[in-house]
Amino acid sequence: MRVAYNKLVRDRIPEIIESDGRRVVTRLLDDQSYRSALLAKLLEEAREASDAPKEFLPAELADLLEVVQALAIAMGMTWDQLLTLAADKRAQRGGFNHRIFLEYVEQGE
Repeated sequence: MRVAYNKLVRDRIPEIIESDGRRVVTRLLDDQSYRSALLAKLLEEAREASDAPKEFLPAELADLLEVVQALAIAMGMTWDQLLTLAADKRAQRGGFNHRIFLEYVEQGE
């Protein structure tokens, strides 16, 4: 029986599946397809993190981090450059530490 996944997977997943006696068919993505697949994986992992019970959230956050790191590299950035960009944004606009939830803004007339 064939089960289609059609998604980006971690590098060792085919090897792990084959060690279980199953046949795996993969292909390597070009740069544009890789970036698109990483963006799709980012959404997949974000949904999994959002739905995860508290005890599984750290593992899901680790998956998100792995995808963000891969995306940064695919975009030609180093991890340090991404962290610097994040620090600059935090300095300019703040972080999320104060737990501010914006309910609405009244527009002047």
